Amino acid sequence: MVLASASVGLGLAMAARIGGGRLADRRVLHEALSIAVMIAIVVHAGSLLFDHYVNFGLADVTVPFASGYQTLWTTLGIVSGWGIVLFGLAYYARDHIGRERWKLVHRLTLVTWIGGLVHSLGEGTDAGQPWFVALMALVVAPSLILLAVRVTSAGRAPAPAASPPGSGRLVPGGRPPAIPVPRPSRPAPVVSAARPWPSRPAPVNERSAAERPAAASRPGGQPPALVRGAGAR
Repeated sequence: MVLASASVGLGLAMAARIGGGRLADRRVLHEALSIAVMIAIVVHAGSLLFDHYVNFGLADVTVPFASGYQTLWTTLGIVSGWGIVLFGLAYYARDHIGRERWKLVHRLTLVTWIGGLVHSLGEGTDAGQPWFVALMALVVAPSLILLAVRVTSAGRAPAPAASPPGSGRLVPGGRPPAIPVPRPSRPAPVVSAARPWPSRPAPVNERSAAERPAAASRPGGQPPALVRGAGAR
């Protein structure tokens, strides 16, 4: 449980981006701790086969509800052990099962870790010893605190990010850009059919002969001014 708690705590710290150091280095350490936990589980189950006090067989340490010794606690330990091993090995098959499915499976490791913790407290022969309680509290308490922080932070909605001004682009999680509202245009003048627009008068040289003043003709076709001049003579 010490190795399992250290591995879980490191994984939660990486997910919450807590702590220093390079992420790649911490990932390698997390993987090494996970492998060490799986080896410790196999060693723990194998050592029980040589324990003459409980007289376990292979099925008693690998099959749930097969053992008659504290069946509930033993079954909880078997299920948790299988879960830790299988979920840990799923890391190496994440490209085949898909990243999103692997993340969901990897989160179930927390459930198996809690099950292993309850199994240790319920069936462990040293569960009542002060050194055991102090050691469990030392390695388990930080992981439980990080788990609580992870759960509470996952339930909060992320704050919306503001879009860059004038970019017109939507930032993921941000507000959509403001849509400009067009200004109302002036209405076009309505021309009534009963009162048409007045037209410009045509130039004098373009007027028709009917609009010109009629010239009074006299015998000989002379204009009136010439006739008046001839009579005065």
